[in-house]
Amino acid sequence: MVSQARTVKRIVEPTVVVEGAGVRLKRTIGSRELDYLDPSLMLAHTGSDHPADYQAGFHMHPHRAIETVTYVLAGAVRHRDHLGNVGVISAGGVEWMTAGRGILHEEMPQAVDGKMAGFQLWVNLPARHKMTQPRYQEIAAAHIPELAHGDGVCIHVIAGAVDSASGPVTQIAADPTYLDVWVPAGGQFSQPLPRGQTAFAYVFEGAGELGLSDAGAGRTLSAPALAILGEGDFVRVQAGDQPVRFLLVAGKALGEPIARYGPFVMNTREEIEQALRDLRNGTFVTQP
Repeated sequence: MVSQARTVKRIVEPTVVVEGAGVRLKRTIGSRELDYLDPSLMLAHTGSDHPADYQAGFHMHPHRAIETVTYVLAGAVRHRDHLGNVGVISAGGVEWMTAGRGILHEEMPQAVDGKMAGFQLWVNLPARHKMTQPRYQEIAAAHIPELAHGDGVCIHVIAGAVDSASGPVTQIAADPTYLDVWVPAGGQFSQPLPRGQTAFAYVFEGAGELGLSDAGAGRTLSAPALAILGEGDFVRVQAGDQPVRFLLVAGKALGEPIARYGPFVMNTREEIEQALRDLRNGTFVTQP
């Protein structure tokens, strides 16, 4: 069977929103332009030289039936939850939280050397796992493989595999690939992706041509922008006269009905109403 390149189906420009206690975000997935991209429910990009844009943070709030993935590029995020997990995610680190039946947590962005930047991705859980016990994974930058190819390409492997390196985030229902890729000016990057999985690339620095195939050119994206990738076996990216840096994310689509209300994502409206009753009645979470 001939290997097929994934081309760019659609480009989504970010929408600026204010969330939490007053945090300015650039949102692509989970916006008016793109409601969700199964199994991804939301992608938000935080980054500013002005502390007022993020320091108000996200005070204690609930989640149910999803996974939240926080990846810090610069600065830090102080976090805590009702299970007793407390810590600081520093630059290059990742927090992968499986909310399951319910979790209460807080995330407070902080500047380091005047900088703060990062991402949060929400991943849906299949119906059979929505009411599972909450699970928390925190991975420091030192435990995330960083590959330096001979052509200057640099790849941080958070989940999935590149060459012989595997990301430290494991046992996730969506079987995800999550890479942070930097391609130097004039360089090229190619990565296999499982056929049948939904995939996207979010360009957050520089510009590059995404979705090149043997038959033709790709689409040029300048930061910030998200490219939804079509079906295929691999994606190819070409940098032009400047470097390009992007997130490459893929995962198994669930194909299940979605009912969402803020931080709750269930399969039916009745399940959403039950989550709200649990929150009012004090039965939303179990204590550790």
